[in-house]
Amino acid sequence: MTLPAGRYVALGDSFTEGVGDPHKHLPNGVRGWADRVADTLAKDRSGWEYANLAIRSKRLRQIAAEQLEPAVAMKPTLVTLYAGGNDVLDARTNITEVLRQYEEMVAALSSTGATLLLFTGYDIEVTPALRVFRRRNHVYNEGVRGIAARYDAVLVDYWRFEAYRDARLWAPDRLHMSKAGHKYLASRVLGILGVEHSMKLLDRQPPPSRSLLQWERAQRRWVNDWIVPLVHRKIRGVTLGDDLRPRWPVPVAVPPRGGLRRLAKSGYSSDEGAGPTT
Repeated sequence: MTLPAGRYVALGDSFTEGVGDPHKHLPNGVRGWADRVADTLAKDRSGWEYANLAIRSKRLRQIAAEQLEPAVAMKPTLVTLYAGGNDVLDARTNITEVLRQYEEMVAALSSTGATLLLFTGYDIEVTPALRVFRRRNHVYNEGVRGIAARYDAVLVDYWRFEAYRDARLWAPDRLHMSKAGHKYLASRVLGILGVEHSMKLLDRQPPPSRSLLQWERAQRRWVNDWIVPLVHRKIRGVTLGDDLRPRWPVPVAVPPRGGLRRLAKSGYSSDEGAGPTT
């Protein structure tokens, strides 16, 4: 697949926003795989524009309501969509209804004529308690595969990427990719698009051995630092994305040299959503 320079629009939740890949100079304090893809596209062929509408914690119905119409209006030539992961982890989710809404989104995005990339979801191994969601995730993934085939979309089968068995590709919360994880996913997406890159990826290594005591301490720390706050937010009915705006809400011209980091340092403000400020 060879892509001419065009307009790349990314939709979704924390997966696409870039959570787990911190960067203090970029909007919302993160970078992520989609930014890395946009930077490499512009480096490979100047003239690319990029918008990223993804916001952490969003459910599929919110992504459809808040991101779909603006994305279509941007007249994209390349679209990436990951939506539904947060729904899979909600106990009361009706996966059949989620997939129906998902297909409506795909149909609308497909009608733009853009190259459309869809993603399956990974089976996250954070705790035995979450294994109850694995079957639901498999149903979701099979639905995404079928929808991708019906709309001639490009499938990024994230579920099959064995590299993510390496704990170093996961952030401390064990739910989001780390910087290394985002870089690896960007490399896979670029490979699917036929774009060369120079990202340095981690070498595969066996996990370090830990004693039972070390494992127990790590589990307690993880529960206290991540799970307890997550449960408290669910009880209060709030999410980490409630007060956030999209990182790149309107298409910006990606500098071939320095990429989006250069753009951010030049004075770009996501609050104004209009590229560099004066």
